[in-house]
Amino acid sequence: MVKIFIAASILIGCFTNAKAQTNQLQYYIDISLQNSPLLRDYQNQVVLNKYDSLLLRAGFKPQVSGSSINTYSPVIRGWGYDAAITNGAGFASLVSVNKLIPNKKNTDAQFNNIKLQSQSITNAASISEQDLKRTIISQYITAEGSMQQLNVNKEISDLLTKEETILKKLTQSNVYKQADYLTFLITLQQQDLLVKQFSIQYKNDLNTLKYYCGITDTSTVILQSPEISIKPLPGISQSVFFKQFELDSLKLTNNKKLVDINYRPKVNLYADAGYYSSLAYRAYKNFGTSFGLSLIMPIYDGKQKQLQYSKIDITEKTRATYQSFFTSQYQQQITQLTRQLTATEDLITDINNQLKYIQALIDVDVKLFGSGEMKITDYILTLNNYINAKNLKTQNKISRLQIINQLNYWNR
Repeated sequence: MVKIFIAASILIGCFTNAKAQTNQLQYYIDISLQNSPLLRDYQNQVVLNKYDSLLLRAGFKPQVSGSSINTYSPVIRGWGYDAAITNGAGFASLVSVNKLIPNKKNTDAQFNNIKLQSQSITNAASISEQDLKRTIISQYITAEGSMQQLNVNKEISDLLTKEETILKKLTQSNVYKQADYLTFLITLQQQDLLVKQFSIQYKNDLNTLKYYCGITDTSTVILQSPEISIKPLPGISQSVFFKQFELDSLKLTNNKKLVDINYRPKVNLYADAGYYSSLAYRAYKNFGTSFGLSLIMPIYDGKQKQLQYSKIDITEKTRATYQSFFTSQYQQQITQLTRQLTATEDLITDINNQLKYIQALIDVDVKLFGSGEMKITDYILTLNNYINAKNLKTQNKISRLQIINQLNYWNR
């Protein structure tokens, strides 16, 4: 009888839910990735780094500029600047060209620095994407679990409602006492309160999921059971979480090369052409040009280079410490999650076995209940055991999916 009633309740629920919108887990993942401002920020940072590379290349090209400096220093009644210094007047209109002669090692180090920054940003974006996915999947599991608990308690409530009708008739026929009927009615009311509680919980969990995704719609929808399975984990050295430590090490090595850049000779070519005159003699012939070469050779800076090297070495030691700690924690966490998953799956198997016995007991109790040969207190106790077992199974199914979600977080 119970099985038939539960099957009918499920069919009615399916017919009702068909009218409501049904969403899958992937829908919320896609929306969250699309709406995330942090991921957009990372994308824009990669684009900005491309512009930095273009700016660096542009800096190695000839730099052309125009200038005009025009002065007049009058001498009035013997008062004024010394004409031997000022020439009385000066007029200059020049077009200048400067060209830095780049050193290949210098340019390679600078371009490599930009490349490593882009790789770090891309890797950070991958980690942030994993963080967001884990959050969305976790909240989806929580919300869908609340919906499952709501459905289970609705089934129990519907069952009790049907049995209450039968019990009422039996009480009126003096098969059961009025006190038995009231005891059963209190149990039914308590179950209805549980249904309301889980209904509120489901709406809150669903709205929290939408909040994380950036969805403003607050209508209630039906969530499909998530299909989540364990994905193979990459070797720790191939993980994006470990790759960040490698990129940091490469950046520190490249930083030493960037320090070296400042201590290498710099050669700059320059040239100009235009009009430069004091107007003192044949001003119309003062059109001309000049060109030259400048050389900068660092000699001594108070041992700043060694100090910068020391700072980089200390940073590298800190990085290595974090890397070692991460490696240890990673292995420990994977082992712990795997053990939790095994224990949870074993517990679900035990609960399923218990539910079989409780279901068989309920089938017997229903027959005795209909004939008036069953004590109400014993029947209620059996129902409570059934309710507790069903809720415990749902909770552990949620826990199992949450553990798998935690494991899959490390699979990139």
